[in-house]
Amino acid sequence: MTDSGKRRAPILAAGGIVLRGKTKPRFAVVRLRREKAWVLPKGKLLPREHPRDAAKREVLEETGYDVSVHRFLGSMSYAVEGRIKIVQYWLMRAAGSPVHELMDDVKAVKWLPLRKAIDALNRPHEKVFLTHVGPIALAAMRKPSREKSKPSARGYNKPRKNAFTKAVGRFFGRATQASVRHAG
Repeated sequence: MTDSGKRRAPILAAGGIVLRGKTKPRFAVVRLRREKAWVLPKGKLLPREHPRDAAKREVLEETGYDVSVHRFLGSMSYAVEGRIKIVQYWLMRAAGSPVHELMDDVKAVKWLPLRKAIDALNRPHEKVFLTHVGPIALAAMRKPSREKSKPSARGYNKPRKNAFTKAVGRFFGRATQASVRHAG
């Protein structure tokens, strides 16, 4: 891919709407060390990593909790330094105590009721997103779920091919090829 193609390619990320507690569910929000902002737990995909696997990995790194991954809740996109960032979110449940220390980029984790979690978030697009998917997450967690996190026999999830990532790559690959042909 050319330099111009790399600049236009979206940043792909994944995260979780993470709940803890059964009678009074709480949502995870994390405080970034550098920006001092409260955000939803998320992060960039590794090469060839499936977004669901990336979401689980990022939530573990940013909250310290191992989680069970449930249903896909939706995605959001927004501009970051002249590029589009696309974040896909899954409903997750944390149980027990933290099993991992927080990554260096994260200063703290808070577990808040939905309204307080929305109010705590600093980014308007995340406030809007949680306002819409928060009630869906609460309703889904109250119902018995057939979906469960499925670890592999080796104890880790092997990255899966992702149709969304492939489609975005093909789109930007074609756009880059077309711009190279026109430039030549």
